[in-house]
Amino acid sequence: MNLKSKKILITGATGGIGNHLVKKFVDSECKIFATGTNEEKLNGLKKNYPNIIIGKFKLDEHNQIEKFINSVDEKLGGLDILVNNAGITLDNLSIRLTEENWKRVLDVNLTSSFLMCKFAIKKMLKNKYGKIINITSIVGHTGNLGQANYSASKAGIVAFSKSLALEYAKKNININCVSPGFIKTDMTDKINEEFKKTLISKIPQGELGSGEDVSNCVAFLASDMARYINGETIHVNGGMYMS
Repeated sequence: MNLKSKKILITGATGGIGNHLVKKFVDSECKIFATGTNEEKLNGLKKNYPNIIIGKFKLDEHNQIEKFINSVDEKLGGLDILVNNAGITLDNLSIRLTEENWKRVLDVNLTSSFLMCKFAIKKMLKNKYGKIINITSIVGHTGNLGQANYSASKAGIVAFSKSLALEYAKKNININCVSPGFIKTDMTDKINEEFKKTLISKIPQGELGSGEDVSNCVAFLASDMARYINGETIHVNGGMYMS
């Protein structure tokens, strides 16, 4: 996979999977703009990878997304690849889920991802080349207790990605999704051991996935090895869900 000098924007770069994405594309010698909301963690990324560009940005500021994409394009000298990895959860059983928390999760996870794609595609059309990889979730396909809002947001990303792929396939732009299952992160490290054992028992491969498992898949879709893959979702879940 030759990704050398490709210009890439990664959202949610400070999270567990985000860190692995940044490392993977640094190792691939890409020119990277990493964004997130945690300034301290962004500075930590910059310390670990001095050649990347970092920028704090709140994705729910929808009226600022076009300006942000323009800034990223200018700083990178173009935009070849967008990885939409950012997302939030505000979990509760449906009868207790407030309308505010329903809208908040969809605003950040779904609407923001769409707008990032929309304005990135405008840049990619000028270059007649582009790769977009949207990170979804296993629960967008299976549902999950207490996550009606999160599940809906991730399922929506899959649906609009298919539509965008149809619209721009002839323009040499590939738009795909990667759907992780349960991945080992700082968050899963804090899960009660008994619950973790129960969770792992439901995974055919008998283990949690790693951030590297996800980043390897994203890097493949970002490369020209995946030039004939469009509108697809690749599941990285150890066999827990098979479409």
